[in-house]
Amino acid sequence: MNGNTPYAGPGGNPTDDEEAALTPEQRRALRDSLARIAAETREYLPDEYVVGAEIGQSQQGTRATVAVRPPAGNPVSAGFTPEFDEGDSDLVPAEERAEVAQGLAASAALQVKQAFRKRSNDAVAK
Repeated sequence: MNGNTPYAGPGGNPTDDEEAALTPEQRRALRDSLARIAAETREYLPDEYVVGAEIGQSQQGTRATVAVRPPAGNPVSAGFTPEFDEGDSDLVPAEERAEVAQGLAASAALQVKQAFRKRSNDAVAK
């Protein structure tokens, strides 16, 4: 059973690794950056779209993700592995946040458009 987990094998769970652990300040800075991206993304979308953010672990270390679930179609997400520099309070500069938020919103809107196009094509085919 352990062979199916990303933590199996040599090295074990990456959350046990000293380098993978975030300090409380780093976790707070990362959470703030993700919250800003999510808030900017929400500004571009109607209320029917659900936007969320999450901090998790992968084999490469800490993984940050912002995701959008559109009212129709597939969810879209943007993720990154943060790099912390001494004294960083904002991990994602404003111009990058805007770019990510706009990209997520556009991708989520496209998912809805494609879902409705598929439904209308399916209805015509019947």
